[in-house]
Amino acid sequence: MNWIKKHKLPVVKAIKYNNCPCLEINNHWHALHSTFNSTQNQQVDDNILDEFPDKHSTSWPPFLRKEFIRSIDKCSNLFALGPDKLS
Repeated sequence: MNWIKKHKLPVVKAIKYNNCPCLEINNHWHALHSTFNSTQNQQVDDNILDEFPDKHSTSWPPFLRKEFIRSIDKCSNLFALGPDKLS
């Protein structure tokens, strides 16, 4: 596979509000503002959250500040941090 040739971007769907696509930032803000205002005084049923099982939290092993700094120094500003860059 050639990694340096141009390739097509994946197809995405635009956010729709009132059956019209929001293609500009002003349309997005109008849709957000209208949606918020329409639900502002509505009652919320938070019992739906009970359907999700509780997950146990994972504790981090202790580490020194020096160890952390030394690990992130290996990371590039061009990529997101991830376990592959940290040792």
